[in-house]
Amino acid sequence: MRIVVLGAGVVGVTTAYYLSQLGCEVTVVDRAGEPGDGASFGNAGQLSYSFTDALAKPAFLAHLPSMILGRDRGSKVRLSPELIPWGLRFLAQCTNAKARQNTLAVLELALRSAELMEELQETLPFEFAHRNAGKLVLLSSSEELEAAKTSSAMKQQRGCDAQVLTREEAIAVDPAIGNMSDEVIAAVYSASDDVADSQLFTSRLTEWLDSQDAAEFRLSSQARQLVEHKGRVRGVVVDGDELEADAVVVCLGAWAQDFLQAAGINPHIVPVRGYSITLPPGSSAPDVSVTALKYKMVYSRLNGATRIAGFADFTGFDTSADDERIRLLSNMAREFAPQAADYDSSDATAWGGFRPMTPDGRPLVGATKVPGLYINVGHGMLGWTLACATAHDAAHAVANLH
Repeated sequence: MRIVVLGAGVVGVTTAYYLSQLGCEVTVVDRAGEPGDGASFGNAGQLSYSFTDALAKPAFLAHLPSMILGRDRGSKVRLSPELIPWGLRFLAQCTNAKARQNTLAVLELALRSAELMEELQETLPFEFAHRNAGKLVLLSSSEELEAAKTSSAMKQQRGCDAQVLTREEAIAVDPAIGNMSDEVIAAVYSASDDVADSQLFTSRLTEWLDSQDAAEFRLSSQARQLVEHKGRVRGVVVDGDELEADAVVVCLGAWAQDFLQAAGINPHIVPVRGYSITLPPGSSAPDVSVTALKYKMVYSRLNGATRIAGFADFTGFDTSADDERIRLLSNMAREFAPQAADYDSSDATAWGGFRPMTPDGRPLVGATKVPGLYINVGHGMLGWTLACATAHDAAHAVANLH
């Protein structure tokens, strides 16, 4: 079968890999000049298999007014005709029952993704800065602690190793926690969570697929529209050329919304802007991956540097506030963990990217109502974590076409 994959981020390229393993003839199309150039490029690098808690939950409602009024430093919200209907769907998910269902559904994907990642490490002949770092989610209030106890107990029943620790126990896991904010009263620890460079993985997997003649890559190329014949997708128009295909798989991240709507499908995806800064490590940089839950910030040791990522801005595709938001991220990171990085280094690099968010936080994977059109989109902040599982599932859905 001839398959066209739209999108050369970590989700798209991993989908191409699994399709190639099933004997498909694969072409990957992306408007960027390099693979992994979007949300895959500057993310935190955390493979957070244990941290799948739904964003939509009752506790979110308490924070919503401060977000809308601009009082929440970690999130900006700009109401728009696109965001309002999405937001109503999101609010409908903010019940205890739905939050539990969504958390466990994503956890199941994450745990399968961890198993598939382990298989890939044994199969693929390249390195991508992968290491078992473990993860600490730092808690700053009794409300966060009680919610963490409930969530951890629920996840343990599904085979997840998340466990609640006291502050002192968290410091024993990584002494650098002792040099972070005194606000921290407890933590959730998962020893099995990893870190790895998703952009490096995507780039090297692209090179490997190309070297094996397992996939063709058309980068710096724009997919314009689908080609349909007798009610079935038969290809895609790319910069004036028509690529024939038995199926098309859309892996366009935050840009999937407009492309799919043109095909009569509304995936209900909005872009959520996040940011990162990569700095030389400080005198007390944690080896374990860290999430400061209250401030929506994460710290990772990646390729010898400290990468700090965070925030969730619901402001459409606007990038005008990037400089301001990155400065704020740096200031907040320094305030919370002053010795985690060399914040004054001239070697600092900054990044901003759009994460594709569905109202319930679950990715959309598999066949659509349009025959021959498949999707692998809507991973939110967990694209790197979930890429292997959703790519595997999307590829097998396509392979079952005949």
